[in-house]
Amino acid sequence: MGSPDLFAPERGAAAPRDRSAVALALAPLAERMRPRTLEEVVGQDKWLGPNGFVRSVLEADRLPSLVLWGPPGTGKTTLARLVSRHANAHFSAMSAVLDGVAQLRELVAKAGQRLQNGERTVLFVDEIHRWGRAQQDALLPHVEAGTVSLLGATTENPGFALTSALLSRCAVVELSPLGTADLGLLIDRALGDPRGYGGTGLQLSDSARDHLCRSADGDARRALSWLEAAAESALAAAAKDPTETALVDLDLLLRAPLRQGPRYDKDGDQHHQVISAFIKSMRGSDPDAALYWLARMLQAGEDPRFICRRLVIFACEDVSNADPTALSLAVAAAQTHEMVGLPESRIAMAQATTYLACAPKSKASYLGLAAASQAVEATGSLAVPIHLRNPTTSLAKDLGWGAQYQDPHAQGGWVAEAYLPKELTDVQFYQPTANGAEAKIGQRLETWRQLRKRPPGSPR
Repeated sequence: MGSPDLFAPERGAAAPRDRSAVALALAPLAERMRPRTLEEVVGQDKWLGPNGFVRSVLEADRLPSLVLWGPPGTGKTTLARLVSRHANAHFSAMSAVLDGVAQLRELVAKAGQRLQNGERTVLFVDEIHRWGRAQQDALLPHVEAGTVSLLGATTENPGFALTSALLSRCAVVELSPLGTADLGLLIDRALGDPRGYGGTGLQLSDSARDHLCRSADGDARRALSWLEAAAESALAAAAKDPTETALVDLDLLLRAPLRQGPRYDKDGDQHHQVISAFIKSMRGSDPDAALYWLARMLQAGEDPRFICRRLVIFACEDVSNADPTALSLAVAAAQTHEMVGLPESRIAMAQATTYLACAPKSKASYLGLAAASQAVEATGSLAVPIHLRNPTTSLAKDLGWGAQYQDPHAQGGWVAEAYLPKELTDVQFYQPTANGAEAKIGQRLETWRQLRKRPPGSPR
């Protein structure tokens, strides 16, 4: 099935929204170079290749509702427009930031009229994750009835951002960041295509091209915008001196604006993914990977207190008694940040990160508490054994509270005493590992547990 030009006037669109040649020429490079057909889209072969889901349903003349999920610059808006045109459907666009239920009702009413005339409508909702439950619930019956085919674009995990009812009626298309080869193809296209710099004589050095492909972080819009900023400087310089070649070299590229750090959001999906990778790298005893993810967070502006809290939690949960000094070091890193702040405190965080990653690991204390909590839920409030009760009043003393208590300090540091309720006799919640210092703890504990099993009065 053929795909019409992306920049042809939209069906049913008002004249001011038509993409005239003049308006397109004045648009940013990333806008001018938007793919005009599905075949021009790069980096998404999983969905648009010969056996890709999106291509398959379009070739079958189906138009399902889709959630286009991916980081910026992966082609969500472009793909929505191309899907609409490929399906020969009317394209209506909304912004979840600017539009609400009133605008939705108006668009849906028009879609219903078109449907009666045999014309399908694609409703594109940009940043759909910003819509609350009320807006999503208002959209749901129209998606369910087929009045519109929803194409929602989001950078957030739709499993968290969308209601389960709306999500169940959509297919999730996860778009991948573009690889360096894909970005190189787009850059070469922009240099040779008349929509970009074709015919201007602009040249891009190999080193600048390589750096641009590697540093754009998989974002086509970022790559083309960065190229445009450097290209305009090169063309302006060449216009002043006709003997000069309009060349974007690495030096000019690095002096151009628009460079950005790695993708990251302090409360979104990237935040959770990176901190998960950081913790799992320490748990897997890989200090190099842990330092990389730490650097990612610090460079992106993550709250250092959040990082320090995770280090303290990790020391308790994942290292614990296998290396009892780990918690002290993690706490010290947190205190160092409070005392000196960034940038110096990042060194303390790096020290704690590498120490925790290289330390022996144990979750025995964490798992022991979980097991004890389950026992509490299962058995309720069991009575405290009389010999462990504190005789704070004369009545308590008369009742014998604490009378049979044996003080370990008075008997060499340890006694064969029972400290659990009798209903839980011989239950073992804490199971030390053989890792690090916890191995010695386990040996002592096993000795004590065996001694407690002996009959009263038996020699130690």
